[in-house]
Amino acid sequence: MAAHHKMDGRVGRDRLEEMTQGVIGEPLDRPEGELKVSGRATYAMDGLPAGCRHGVLVRSTVAKGRLRALDVDSVKRLPGVRAVIADDRFIKNPAQGMAGKAPAQDTREILFFGQPVALVVADTFEQARHGAQILRQEVERAEDAPVSLDDPRARLDTPSNKQSLNGDIDAAMRASPFTIDATYTTPGHVSAAMEPHASVATWEDERLTLHASYQMLRYNRAELADALGIEEDNVRLLAPYVGGGFGSKLGIAPEAVAAAIASKELGTPVAVAMTRQNEFEMVLRRSDTRQRIRLAADETGRLVGIGHDALVTNLPGEKFSEPVTQATPFLYCGDNRVIGHKIARIHRTPSGSVRAPGEAVGVTALEIALDELAAACGIDPVELRLRNIPDQDPSKEIPFSSHMLAKALETGAARFGWSKRNPSPGGVREGEWLIGLGMASAARVNMLIESKASVTLTKQGRATIETDMTDIGTGTYAILGQVAAEMLGLPVTDVETRLGDTDLPPASGSGGSFGAASNGTAVFLACEEIRQQLCTKLDCNADDLMLKDRHAVVGNRRIPVVDILNGEDIRGEGHVEPGEAEDKVRQATYGSYFAEVAVNSVTAEVRVRRMLGVFAAGRILNAKTARSQCLGGMTFGIGMALTEELLHDPRDGHIVNRDFAEYHLPVNADVPQIEVELLEERDAWANPLQAKGIGELGICGAAAAILNAIYNATGVRIRDLPATVDKVLPGLT
Repeated sequence: MAAHHKMDGRVGRDRLEEMTQGVIGEPLDRPEGELKVSGRATYAMDGLPAGCRHGVLVRSTVAKGRLRALDVDSVKRLPGVRAVIADDRFIKNPAQGMAGKAPAQDTREILFFGQPVALVVADTFEQARHGAQILRQEVERAEDAPVSLDDPRARLDTPSNKQSLNGDIDAAMRASPFTIDATYTTPGHVSAAMEPHASVATWEDERLTLHASYQMLRYNRAELADALGIEEDNVRLLAPYVGGGFGSKLGIAPEAVAAAIASKELGTPVAVAMTRQNEFEMVLRRSDTRQRIRLAADETGRLVGIGHDALVTNLPGEKFSEPVTQATPFLYCGDNRVIGHKIARIHRTPSGSVRAPGEAVGVTALEIALDELAAACGIDPVELRLRNIPDQDPSKEIPFSSHMLAKALETGAARFGWSKRNPSPGGVREGEWLIGLGMASAARVNMLIESKASVTLTKQGRATIETDMTDIGTGTYAILGQVAAEMLGLPVTDVETRLGDTDLPPASGSGGSFGAASNGTAVFLACEEIRQQLCTKLDCNADDLMLKDRHAVVGNRRIPVVDILNGEDIRGEGHVEPGEAEDKVRQATYGSYFAEVAVNSVTAEVRVRRMLGVFAAGRILNAKTARSQCLGGMTFGIGMALTEELLHDPRDGHIVNRDFAEYHLPVNADVPQIEVELLEERDAWANPLQAKGIGELGICGAAAAILNAIYNATGVRIRDLPATVDKVLPGLT
């Protein structure tokens, strides 16, 4: 039997609050942690099947043109080379997240430098790589290829669904005593997950099995089947462990399709793994952005107008557009507001979802502008934000499902010692070092995605969870086990979780910070169904049943669960869907950041000395994994603020810094001791668990706190991220 729940309104009862096993929310270890740290967890390229060949993708060397021919014969004569494949079913760039179908594209049309155009398959990786490197391409190069946001040849598109206008922002700017009108720019970023994209394809008759590294298997299965022109039932995807994703593995990518085609053609398993350089060139990047922000405030610092105009980039024809302004409509008050959005069509690696698409860069720019407004008004930055928290969503005039921004701001300020901040820029010095404090708000939309799971309570009194949900390092194995253990009165060691297999019930997948709440709810509902079946066996009402320590307690009876099962398994299925609730209320998560930086007055070196994040994301399902997600997000923020930027050659748009030697991620020396505080919250509009997404919240505004601290330390305002030495030094006079 299946328990189905559609979120059409507020959940009337907090069932988890009534449970007594005591494992929900606890900072429990990951059950698969030992496998991972010992190297026994099987990732995509582990345990290759016998006779497996290796494929390497061939990259284009022009920004725009048409592939006319490949010198296949010379490469096929190389030792070990088995095939050179250029197939019309290849995809040249990954599918966008939740597409559910393959990108429609002409594979001979080249749209960006580094685009995959063929696959060389050989006995060893080294042989395949050599063949791919020397394969000569005959290309008809096009000269009209704008490769930057500033190129006047770039066509600008205006998506109507991302534009809005209320009131008169221009009049508000003219009439207000305090205004900010500034432009902020952010560069492209890459996900660069620890495990590069990799796929191992094997066919049995007409059925394909693909061991791969992907985040959203039910969508990926449909995308791969569509690309190959076969039925979904003939595709099985396996991804029990995924070495990070950050959005890069939401949609199926070129290596998966190429591996499947090559394996079918050769009749042997074929593995295609991207190199780190391939990851940079062939996987979706975060769009670079140019954001004009206008703020108008009255004498008290109350916002009367907000304008947020964003210019982003993507390939011609791509639908995705970085949702930069996603939080601006509801984060602060202001009767006069305008949201503008344009897409510059350029020939670079296509843009798509990178951790917290939209708010990661949009809230960052908005929070720097708020800091500028606070300085102009002479109001403390925390106080300015507190004065501008709206009572309801200003853009839709609907209530908030819950709202914890004020609590996060006040808690963070007290814990960080914000009251000791010197508001005068450059007012605190320690030898050569200028010391500053900065802060910012955090905000991220909250979503629920359709998800299914099954739970079996075995005759031995143990539970097994089955779902094609993935764990990309976020703690899915731990969280789902805790939900089932709590609901069924079991120790977590008695719960086995099976993930990452499309033969299992289709889940939401990992993305958008909706995975834990969506799939966790499906597991919750499956356990509710099991509890109901136990009640039937015990002839009792659900309200009268308590499950704890492997026993059922009903009235004055305490019965071992294995005795109730009497040698039979019980299976429950859970199915959750979004409904009308998402239109009735504004759902979001909130937080705050506080940072202390030291800036060397001679060299302009910036060091983050300490950082605090305070976050509210509904019920926390596992305090340890949630904290880890926030730590990761804030580390992302340090990278955004100080080091990370994709650099493109202005002649052909190719990525210059396409590895970790030149794309500078924050390392241990860049990251101080980061503190995280998780606030107690429940949101009955979110889902029956009353949990909300937290994975991406930790990055949404984190960079702004650091840049605002740099201003407090030096008086240098950085509007062009990241704050590298060459941008800070000229202001240190």
